[in-house]
Amino acid sequence: MTTKTLLLAALLAGISLPATVLAQEANPDASIRIGSLYEPQNLDNTAGAGQGINEAFNGNVYEALFQLTDAGAVEPKLVDSYEASEDGLTYTFKLKPGVTFHSGDPLTAADVKYSIERVTAEASKSSRKKSLSTITGIETPDDQTVVITLSARSISLPYNLSYVWIVNDAATDITATEDGTGPYTLGEWRRGSALALERNDAYWGDAPTNGEVIYTYFTDATALNNALLTNAVDIITSVQSPDSLAQFQGNSPYTVTEGASTTKEILAYNDRVAPFDNVKVRKALARATDKARLLNSIWGEYGTLIGSFVPPTDPWYVDLTSVDAYDVDSAKALLAEAGYPDGFEFTLDTPDYDPHPIVAQFLQSEYAKIGVKVNINIITANEWYTKVYQAHDFQATLQEHVNHRDIVFYGNPDFYWGYNNPEVVKLIADSESAATEAEQTEKLTEANKLIAEDAASNWLYLYPQIVVSATNVTGYPVNGLNSQFYAYDIQKSE
Repeated sequence: MTTKTLLLAALLAGISLPATVLAQEANPDASIRIGSLYEPQNLDNTAGAGQGINEAFNGNVYEALFQLTDAGAVEPKLVDSYEASEDGLTYTFKLKPGVTFHSGDPLTAADVKYSIERVTAEASKSSRKKSLSTITGIETPDDQTVVITLSARSISLPYNLSYVWIVNDAATDITATEDGTGPYTLGEWRRGSALALERNDAYWGDAPTNGEVIYTYFTDATALNNALLTNAVDIITSVQSPDSLAQFQGNSPYTVTEGASTTKEILAYNDRVAPFDNVKVRKALARATDKARLLNSIWGEYGTLIGSFVPPTDPWYVDLTSVDAYDVDSAKALLAEAGYPDGFEFTLDTPDYDPHPIVAQFLQSEYAKIGVKVNINIITANEWYTKVYQAHDFQATLQEHVNHRDIVFYGNPDFYWGYNNPEVVKLIADSESAATEAEQTEKLTEANKLIAEDAASNWLYLYPQIVVSATNVTGYPVNGLNSQFYAYDIQKSE
């Protein structure tokens, strides 16, 4: 009896079938075509690859000792077991046996040591490098054992290790190649167009439920939506405009899912330079920003106002939208107090992809009302990385920050925006050495409030996480925490 015949018989009998039976129609060798706006700059997440490398490679090509699930939990991945010493300064990890790299080499403790040291190296461009700065030593007493020693207790060590891809220590330059342990290997990468992942038939774990994954990249949100409408892709990982949703909602060939987001759209100031080294100026601009109107103009009924850098998925979230709430008269008064009664002029370095140019124009109009002139300078993603992130050569910029639990960036005065409040730096450092999660949450909640009161940046809104797919495609992640998109459970019926 075929699956279709079985389904019809079940419906006539008024009974339901288990998902395992219904899933038989899925093609185990299907090609999953994913549309995205985020092409990697390269294939090495310690070399400034951008969020696109996380979306395509994290958990798919490379794995870590621990994995951040789509629900936000941290679970062992390449770790079989681990234990921490009583003082919290020594962690001993036992690796999962039988794991091999795509090259065929077995996973060993030396690979783990090599991979962690890649992230913490001076030349590393990993945004998580500082989070691992308490590591003082890594020992490998045997091939299956890794011992990490710390200078101070690090309650987030397993979480932070979930960002460290385990790379074969025989690998050298992996900006255009890979040697991971994941369920997919790298197929063809056509820069500026598409990146293919092929099923790893020698994978140590459960096999993917599809044959390959092809990421197709777009620079325009409309073109991305049209690709789904014309069956050129099967899934859009993150819809960038609510205007496009009407054509998918209530339309039987498509499924629209809204999940939890960690992506924040922010106006980041260079807090090292005038006038943004003045907290009153920063607070004035926050009060001059009608964020509700901005969010509505970009996302309609979707998205969230949060008032800080911390989204509701973080344990230390509090609603801070009332801090520096929209009030143009108050904004003008603060500017006068700061010594700018007639306003000032600044350049806003703006990435060239949606929604940043539109957001920049909105802010330009808003700030003109308080006498502040905004000069919009459109730059590419590569220019943003070298000019803003690396050289700190900017006054203000727009950027979306996708990372999960990334309040720690405000505890690093060397980060690109240069915010430096010693009390916040101490709170964030002390939170990491906390003995309990409750103590950690208490300290980071306090830090969150101080950062908001300082208007360290202007947190415009939290993106919605909207995934749209063809209805014959299921099993994909819906939350996209930290911009990851696990593809191995995706199924497609033909």
